[in-house]
Amino acid sequence: MTRFGTPTEVFLDLLALLFALSAAFGYVNHRLFRLPHKIGLVVIGFCVSLVIIAIHEVLPGWGLQAAVRSILAEVDFSQTLLQGLLSFLLFAGALSVNLPSLLNHKWSILTLATLGTLNATSIVGVGMWGAFSVFGLDVPLVYCFVFGALIAPTDPLAVLGILRKLRLPTEFETEITGESLFNDGIAIVVFGIALAVATGSGSHGEIGVADVALLFAVEAGGGIAIGLAFGYLAFLVLRSIDEYAIEVLITLALVSILYGVSLRFGVSGPLAVVVAGLFIGNHGTKFAMSETTRHHVTQFWSLLDEIFNSLLFVLIGFEVLALSLKPRSLEVILIAIPLVLAARFVSLFLPLCSLGLFVDRPRGTLPIMTWGGLHGGISVALALSLPPSSVRDTILTVTYGVVIFSIIVQGLTIEWVARRFGPRQGS
Repeated sequence: MTRFGTPTEVFLDLLALLFALSAAFGYVNHRLFRLPHKIGLVVIGFCVSLVIIAIHEVLPGWGLQAAVRSILAEVDFSQTLLQGLLSFLLFAGALSVNLPSLLNHKWSILTLATLGTLNATSIVGVGMWGAFSVFGLDVPLVYCFVFGALIAPTDPLAVLGILRKLRLPTEFETEITGESLFNDGIAIVVFGIALAVATGSGSHGEIGVADVALLFAVEAGGGIAIGLAFGYLAFLVLRSIDEYAIEVLITLALVSILYGVSLRFGVSGPLAVVVAGLFIGNHGTKFAMSETTRHHVTQFWSLLDEIFNSLLFVLIGFEVLALSLKPRSLEVILIAIPLVLAARFVSLFLPLCSLGLFVDRPRGTLPIMTWGGLHGGISVALALSLPPSSVRDTILTVTYGVVIFSIIVQGLTIEWVARRFGPRQGS
């Protein structure tokens, strides 16, 4: 599609288009469908994408699908999310988490974010290797583990509002939010290691278990350490003044600089941002901010989180237009969906059961956390970030199929699951 104007003008046009679509889809959903806001954006965007595909099939001469694809290429979903929105979304999520409550569940959250993510990656990797083989698709085992890692992150934003409405025990919200914040960072680290093994074994020699363990320790541990250091530095600056406009800018600077520094040092930016967000959202708001500043900072990040997530969910709905469908893709997706759900269940059950963490847990913990573990934009962005290869399109298509099922089907039925399996109100 022919573009006119400078790069700045093109960027502003794309930004205006995204805001316009987000506002229009949100309005239509609110007036007509009344679906949960983020799920509604995905549903409408996905349906519009299907209409565009149908028009292209009937009237290919219009070039409508190619035009929309060129716009999506300009947006570059992977770079937009992984290098742009993700740090702000994770910081906003961590900022609102109650640290004392999180610490009360620290062992279960850390276990699920680490062992759970590794278990899910392994189960999905081995299972998908078998599924691809059955359908005659030549996807190496190491790339199946890459798929397992990229599909491991969970996005609780679309379901937390529903769970709050049902007034379920706060343990659900704490564990779902805490696990998601940390497993996003862990899964991205595991994805990077798996991808390094997949793409680097031929040119740099085999990467052994010790190398993998060292990479994991450096990226995860380094991210946590840098997050604490920068979070504490920002805390000292925030404590020295009382001007909410400047303090909001300080938190913005913290996220932007911290993520960039983490990438420079080769450590996990997502984990660094989460740790800094937890520190500022708890210790910082309590000891370094006045009541007025605390209100403005939390309101600002809550609004920014809502805006960025709206843009993200609209993009997810449209990404179907970027896919190059391969033969047998639908059959593989139909196997991948229950496999990912089963892996999610096992990755919750085994660590919690083996460590005796099921004691006194609310009724329905497993079914609610399994069905409520939605997969979202991070999985799609990681799939899009894969380098060109013979298996990239296949992995991208399966990833998108799982994500769409997760957001639409699981997201729209989590309320029924919670009512059916969760604790009775008043019990």
